[in-house]
Amino acid sequence: MEQFDVVVIGAGAAGMMCAIEAGGRGRRVLVLDHAKAAGEKIRISGGGRCNFTNIHTSPANFLGSNPGFCISALRRYRPQAFIALVEKAGIAWHEKTLGQLFCDDSATQIVDMLLNAMRREGVVLRLSTTVERIEQADGGFRLWIGGAPVSCASLVIASGGKSIPKMGATGLGYEIARQFGVAVTETRPALVPLTFETGLLQRLSPLSGVALPCRVSSGKARFEEAMLFTHRGLSGPAILQISSYWREGDDITVDMAPGHDVYALLRQARSEHGRQALHTVLGHSLPKRLAQLIAENEGATGNIADASDARLRAIAEAVNRWRVKPVGSEGYRTAEVTLGGVDTHCLDSRTMAAKAVPGLYFIGEVVDVTGWLGGYNFQWAWASGWCAGQAV
Repeated sequence: MEQFDVVVIGAGAAGMMCAIEAGGRGRRVLVLDHAKAAGEKIRISGGGRCNFTNIHTSPANFLGSNPGFCISALRRYRPQAFIALVEKAGIAWHEKTLGQLFCDDSATQIVDMLLNAMRREGVVLRLSTTVERIEQADGGFRLWIGGAPVSCASLVIASGGKSIPKMGATGLGYEIARQFGVAVTETRPALVPLTFETGLLQRLSPLSGVALPCRVSSGKARFEEAMLFTHRGLSGPAILQISSYWREGDDITVDMAPGHDVYALLRQARSEHGRQALHTVLGHSLPKRLAQLIAENEGATGNIADASDARLRAIAEAVNRWRVKPVGSEGYRTAEVTLGGVDTHCLDSRTMAAKAVPGLYFIGEVVDVTGWLGGYNFQWAWASGWCAGQAV
């Protein structure tokens, strides 16, 4: 029977980071993944350039049922530590917006950097490998792979969530947690486009493909980034962000001209340019197709001089405070991450170890810690993987 000090299930960002750190401490490490290649979500991230961290990372950028859980890991392994690895590997990078860091070239550089580090530390990687059974044995764990047993003292679950099932995402990590009595919170898609009912889609169909800067809010959460009208509903960074806070049955409120008092602008235009069509005036602040549709929906098809204050207020409300109720999301198929997961009340925040199961660890997306869009989830993967790697 093969024996290892550490077995890591999942060759993604968190799993590879954990393996590198554990290998660097002299542990004999085996990494298993059912995929044909390691780091597939890294490879497709950031439009193929990997938004590998965010320099503004703080606990405030994360959601979970136990908000304080992520503080220790994020403080102990900061973005600058991963940036140092990237620079040491000779990977050129740039800051895009809002502290988001991307490779100048390709996301595969990050994958190669991690794979090379695993090789240097003697980590054994086995891909296209399915774990058939796990049980506790001899003070550690025994796994069956291809009918053969493998033993280890420490078992790290880095199998990710349910997002993007076409890449092989499964609920394996949650099943393992439940097997060993570790609680799992409710899971759902996050960082995902929102969808509308058929009638609203038909009315908004002329806007498919229109993008604009906006401010979107749901409850106390608010994000000011780009929004995109789609043939299913709404997408774009602002919508993906708010999707993590939105719940079915709730409205979202969209300001499609953030920083502009549209009512004041319309009144000014009425007094100074009364012969202009109302949609023409709106077109100075909004994309023309959107301006035209709002004017038509509000019955304002004539010159702005003919519009009453009440009509202008209604139009301004439709622009600055558009309240709309999505019926759902596009689901795990397009979700960037999974919200919820292994209950962090059951884990040690410094080591990621299950409190009630010696030698069992959970890291990365499988844990109930979900970051905002923009490199935060990768930073959680690096930080949680690093912490577990120091402890196994």
